[in-house]
Amino acid sequence: MTTHPYGTNVLVTGASSGIGLACAILFANRGYRVWAVSRSGRINGKDSESILPSSMDVTDDESVSNGIERIWNEAMETTGTGIGTVVHCAGFGIGGAAEDTPLDAVKSQMETNYFGVLRVNRTLLPRMRERGPSMVVVLGSIAGRLGIPFQSHYSSSKFALEAYVESLRMEGATFNLHATIVEAGDTATGFTGNRTMAIPADSPYSDEAKRAIGKMEHDEANGYPPETVAKVVYAVANRKHPPVRIAVGLTYKMLMLLKRLLPDRFAEWVLTRMYLGR
Repeated sequence: MTTHPYGTNVLVTGASSGIGLACAILFANRGYRVWAVSRSGRINGKDSESILPSSMDVTDDESVSNGIERIWNEAMETTGTGIGTVVHCAGFGIGGAAEDTPLDAVKSQMETNYFGVLRVNRTLLPRMRERGPSMVVVLGSIAGRLGIPFQSHYSSSKFALEAYVESLRMEGATFNLHATIVEAGDTATGFTGNRTMAIPADSPYSDEAKRAIGKMEHDEANGYPPETVAKVVYAVANRKHPPVRIAVGLTYKMLMLLKRLLPDRFAEWVLTRMYLGR
């Protein structure tokens, strides 16, 4: 491992809480200057000269364009170089059946979870390429490798990011642009409480959906802390030859290994038993 192969300026989206905040704090504690991006531009009372809160809405083209311009200029003025690493943590979940989740809600989720990453990268990557070696870390999910019942649209947004990162790595290799997707599992953060529910009262899926989402919420509340994910993000962000993807935690690494080795129907059976009890 090479120390700081992409410099010590990092931009973290979704940095107001949860995994994004944990990443911002860890990078700052390890000598980075961190632009902590969120809609609010606040980071839950954390105060550090190395963490610079910045307001930006990843779903809005103008906000992203203006925000990246401002942050890049600040980085140049204060450190003499631009952003070398971007960590994408902005995202939220929707709980509900694939059939009856409103399309507006699905589009909103994709705007943040998927298009938010694209929107930031389309503005930031041209600058990063010109600056020199650069690194893109995308916060994915185990749900981006395994379709989760009553989380179909969240899973879809994370599946899309898996393909995006694979393609970006190949396209960016000529320019010394690297990318990795970090696949988090059940993590104890505000993500659980912020999950949007899309379960109509008259939905034929209502009872089963509520049971499945209740199981997810229990597992998340008892999951590992966001700092565990942040340590994995930090580690891959300091590798000259980072992996395509990395799961967080031994349990999830083993699960992904079994996913590759066993038939898809077996994985489907396990998830059905786990979340639906049948």
